[in-house]
Amino acid sequence: MALIDFKLPRSLSRALNIPESSPKRQQLKVLQKLLKRARFTEFGQKYLFDQILLSRHPGKNFQLVVPAFTYETIFKEWWFRALDGKRDICWPGAIKFFALSSGTSESSSKYIPITKELIRANTLTSFKQLISLATYSDVPKKYVGKGWLMLGGSTHLQKNTTYYAGDLSGIQAKNIPFWFQAMYKPGKKIARELDWSKKLDEIVEKAPEWDIAFLVGVPAWVQLCMEKVIQRYNLKNIHEIWPNLAFYVHGGVALQPYKKGLNKLLGKPITYIETYLASEGFLAYQNRQNAKGMRLATNNNIFFEFVPFDQYNFDSEGNMIPNPEALMIHEVEENKNYALLISTNAGTWRYLIGDTVQFTDIEKCEIIITGRTKHFLSMVGEHLSVDNMNKAVNLVSDELNISIGEFTVAGIPYGDFFAHHWYIGTDDSVNSETLRKLIDKKLKELNDDYEVERKHALKEIFVEVLSEDTFMNFMRVKGKVGGQHKFPRVLKGNILEEWQRYLEGISV
Repeated sequence: MALIDFKLPRSLSRALNIPESSPKRQQLKVLQKLLKRARFTEFGQKYLFDQILLSRHPGKNFQLVVPAFTYETIFKEWWFRALDGKRDICWPGAIKFFALSSGTSESSSKYIPITKELIRANTLTSFKQLISLATYSDVPKKYVGKGWLMLGGSTHLQKNTTYYAGDLSGIQAKNIPFWFQAMYKPGKKIARELDWSKKLDEIVEKAPEWDIAFLVGVPAWVQLCMEKVIQRYNLKNIHEIWPNLAFYVHGGVALQPYKKGLNKLLGKPITYIETYLASEGFLAYQNRQNAKGMRLATNNNIFFEFVPFDQYNFDSEGNMIPNPEALMIHEVEENKNYALLISTNAGTWRYLIGDTVQFTDIEKCEIIITGRTKHFLSMVGEHLSVDNMNKAVNLVSDELNISIGEFTVAGIPYGDFFAHHWYIGTDDSVNSETLRKLIDKKLKELNDDYEVERKHALKEIFVEVLSEDTFMNFMRVKGKVGGQHKFPRVLKGNILEEWQRYLEGISV
């Protein structure tokens, strides 16, 4: 019997803020709640939160008074003191948890503050997503109360003098609500394991004991887990051991490059559900079956701003200017790239999260993630986004009927001009020259700027075909294994040098 009844009482619906007002009203209400809660902090006192709350246009005044921050600027000016145990810096009280966030492109970890209010808000958004499954047609809702295998970070957190630190998924799992504990897998003991390889082995051993209906995690690691289970028990597909597997909740990277490989492991179709859960909060989730985008969580704990991702607000390296143009939810347009600024109940104020998004449906507040502010290629004006790359790779893999599990691209000098060097991860047999021509062709069709520059300064395209294990092993060498880590789609700077040395067989 399912543990969740989808016929919610009206009082619970009201408590979850399910009845919707306009996104603008929702967002202004969220901002006012955040400002009111934090007005006596050092940050709130410096930036006159009381006066902003009393003004006729709190949203606009908030943007005028409070500067936009990157991680480096807000940590240097504010968060470092919270890390030292100081109270009431950017949010009331002391910060007990910090999420370690770095991707492979960062040289050191970022410390993102996590408050009990943020954990509670993330749980609420998760529950809203769970409730949204009631709107899905032909979906076996009885499975919602079965097992959820969540491949996240360890719940064994680093203990420091005044705080605990670890992956957000580990912090969140350590604080899962009581009503979810019976469904949560791999369970507390395995979830504490720090060694990802050992954790995966323990999950494989326990697999026959679980009735899994949901898989949750980054595609590359979920695929690896299923492959290990199938190999260990000599199965034809994963449904032979988990016949009730019906959902895969994914996020972090675009699913399309992995979908062919995942589908090969299934015995029957499953429902894919996209989420946008960052270390800084649960920003959006897919709440309609087959929706193109994800619904922003406009009515919970995050105030969103949208900076047009163009040459006026960002330099050629993707760095944001000091006072960028920032739009509120009612001012955006569809099919334009925006960088996200967020303010949350963890003391992130007008914080550049680093992702770029496009609105696919303004009325429904649905977005897609198109890339990262610093993960794009525009060496000579080609303006190649990660979204362009994902679409091109997907089109090519479909045309050649191959599975491309990983890829990354680097811009390199080429004589007096420039070139793109693609590294393609596939275990299927394919000719690199065929790949090169097709990728180039698809990108020209997808991106007019790219097509123009291929006739001018972008003189050549190189494609190097590698095994999928090459990418995974690099992640292991870098110590970036586990549910939250993913391979960057664009390589620049130090990470590009390390990748090149790795391929040459030199230790990174």
